[in-house]
Amino acid sequence: MTGTVLILGASSAIAHATASAFAAKGYHLVLAGRSPQELQRNAQDLSLRHGVTVTTRHFDALDFGSHQAFYDRILQDQPDLAGMVYAIGLLEDQAVLNKHPELSRKVIDANYTAGALLLSLFANHFESRQSGFLIGISSVAGDRGRQSNYTYGASKGAFSLFLQGLRNRLAGSGVRVITIKPGFVDTAMTWGMPGLFLLASPEQVGRKIAQAPERWADVRYIPCFWRYIMLIIKAIPEFLFKRMKL
Repeated sequence: MTGTVLILGASSAIAHATASAFAAKGYHLVLAGRSPQELQRNAQDLSLRHGVTVTTRHFDALDFGSHQAFYDRILQDQPDLAGMVYAIGLLEDQAVLNKHPELSRKVIDANYTAGALLLSLFANHFESRQSGFLIGISSVAGDRGRQSNYTYGASKGAFSLFLQGLRNRLAGSGVRVITIKPGFVDTAMTWGMPGLFLLASPEQVGRKIAQAPERWADVRYIPCFWRYIMLIIKAIPEFLFKRMKL
């Protein structure tokens, strides 16, 4: 493999595992996020282990005014950009969000708004080149609204719908648009949450994400059995579903 992959939100466990999986395939990396010291540690680790070039960029996706300058800088510094991964995600307790609308806005902006704006920018670049890939990490939580996390689920559902529309727009252009829908993943974000089951490791998810541009599927549930779990959940009639405590 040749070229460079940009990973946004590169400090998370899933993003780091994804970066490692891409590096193992020979891709160079740009790690972007809000934690410069952690990004630098990750960059040194990945460079030593895989022998690829890894650079870091400080970037706050919620600073919407910085998006254009960040985009311009990436394309200036990385003319061989092969693809990007939007791995930024924010999960907060729904009971807290119910009392703090301003925090709900932050969740929605991190999980949907910023991702839609950034992928739109990079889509224009890849479309002009007639090649490349755009990967957005959504969630199975976006497949149906549940009382336990409907703000998070709504933001991820909107992101999935945006990716679907972008994929429709770019069909036939040579640009892949891939939606990743993980189930429960064993990370700091989910640590201590009640009711979790069938946990996947970040490494398992990262490997599947890095494989996605080479596979035919446009939407990947990780692990794959979540596709069938969500088919069952989506099939429950609303008059029953609204009475369930999920």
